[in-house]
Amino acid sequence: MTALYRPRMTRAGRSPAHPVKAVDEYGDAREMNVAGEFPLTIMVDGREVVTLMTLGVSPEELALGYLRNQRLIERLDDIAEVTVDWERERVDIGTVTGKGITDWEEKLANRTVTTGCGQGTVFSCTLDKLYDRRLPLVRIRQSTLYGLLRSVNEHNQLYKQAGAVHGCGLCLDSEVLIFVEDVGRHNAADAIAGRMWLDRIDGADKIFYTTGRLTSEIVMKCAHMGVPVLISRSGVTHMGLELAHDLNVLMIARAKGKHFLVYHGDDRITFDAVPSAPPRAANAARVSSIPRP
Repeated sequence: MTALYRPRMTRAGRSPAHPVKAVDEYGDAREMNVAGEFPLTIMVDGREVVTLMTLGVSPEELALGYLRNQRLIERLDDIAEVTVDWERERVDIGTVTGKGITDWEEKLANRTVTTGCGQGTVFSCTLDKLYDRRLPLVRIRQSTLYGLLRSVNEHNQLYKQAGAVHGCGLCLDSEVLIFVEDVGRHNAADAIAGRMWLDRIDGADKIFYTTGRLTSEIVMKCAHMGVPVLISRSGVTHMGLELAHDLNVLMIARAKGKHFLVYHGDDRITFDAVPSAPPRAANAARVSSIPRP
């Protein structure tokens, strides 16, 4: 069996948590942990693309996933090496030809500042190729969703230890295949995209989970990764919801414990684990009841 191609890569991940001292409300000193945050400039054949603020846990995958999700480089075979140098705060991507990104000026000319924490840039070429594929229409069981939420709770280790981070997970049914935490949800999503690119993981039967809000950029990244189901414990934005409609992304938000809201694709949910006595606030707006099996 032929081995999958991988570029030469450093393994320069940093520790996600760093010990510090703090003084509490009683005036007592306490040993605490805080999340790391370091600048990392992505260079392609010596030319600067962007600077990200990151935990630094998976810098190589982050850089690859960023280039992939922004559609700046299309083929993994075009990348020869990925070298992280923390002293210089940069990751150097070397291409096979040494000529960098094709159509440099056109791709890097138009940038949109987004609501992303820890990142906040989307290139025009990302939007141009957004509708190249149509995501599959998949169904998900309510019981599977609850199982997934229990599973991801076991992976938010840095958040429990130090806070100040977002987590993203690539899941198959209720199993978490990859989980990444970073200072921004976009960085965590890109690191997962980088791993999927390296390992040739298909997203068509996967679920993407994030602790952060579902903005247009997160929906874009989900679509570029080919993942048809997007779940968050946070809320949604209007543009994110519009894109979910356009791209057939099943969008579930405010998902925590037994509660969730399906913002798009409720006809693809099998309600097989409906709570027996759901709380009903007096002022809750219940537009209609979902047909149940």
